[in-house]
Amino acid sequence: MAHPVPPPPLSDAPLAPGLYVVATPIGNLRDITLRALDVLKGADLILAEDTRVSGKLLAAYGVSGKLERYDEHAAERVRPKVMAALAEGGRVALVSDAGTPLVSDPGYRLVREAVEAGARVYPIPGASALLAGLSVAGLPTDRVLFAGFPPPKSAARRSFFEEVAGVRATLVFFEGGSRLAASLADMAQVFGPREAVVARELTKLYETVIRGPLPNLAADPALQAPKGEIVVLVGPGREAAATADEADRALAEALTRLKPGDAAAEVAKALGLNRRDLYRRAMALKEAER
Repeated sequence: MAHPVPPPPLSDAPLAPGLYVVATPIGNLRDITLRALDVLKGADLILAEDTRVSGKLLAAYGVSGKLERYDEHAAERVRPKVMAALAEGGRVALVSDAGTPLVSDPGYRLVREAVEAGARVYPIPGASALLAGLSVAGLPTDRVLFAGFPPPKSAARRSFFEEVAGVRATLVFFEGGSRLAASLADMAQVFGPREAVVARELTKLYETVIRGPLPNLAADPALQAPKGEIVVLVGPGREAAATADEADRALAEALTRLKPGDAAAEVAKALGLNRRDLYRRAMALKEAER
């Protein structure tokens, strides 16, 4: 009988100097990677969005380290100190409360300054609510737009949704439980009955994934004021069919280069229209030129 191979122990190899962007669990503490633990163990300084949250994670794995708060309020004050440490060959780890840093947080400014100063920046990948949501949604993943948190006010939120409504991609948003119902209602108004998914508390005990057209989700009693972290994913809209004028313009251009049959085939493929109908229209356009 085969026995499971135990995971390798934490590495004792010293870390190279630089800034390490470290993903941490979004709920289930067992989602931490061995490499992330190596980095947190070997770092001279750990920058944390909330030192209390990160302190619990470190304590769970018996890792001690110098923690310093680094959030949008402390960033301007702390960043010069971090840059000085990197200039002296320090090893600095950046973590957020949960998931991958720089996704909806201000850490990118630190990364940009570190790069400009010539410091090495190392990605330590791991848990991500964005990717976890995509993995269970059942929506297209070949093109994805992550749009972050919508504005809190309804008018600004609808304008925000209108800006991305024409993007031919699955749209991903983060949202708070207290605003979810209002946000879903605005999405239904702007996006119409697109297929969507609400993923709540991913990787946690009360993980829930609810799928359906946006109007149905907006009316779902279970989504009126849920607790926890929420990812909303909206499927891409259907491309509007080309108008007759657009088809005629495309045919007229193609007929300057191609025979009617070839022109009809080219335009049909480009605009998603019926080839036979386009061929008849191409012949009519050619006849009208005589």
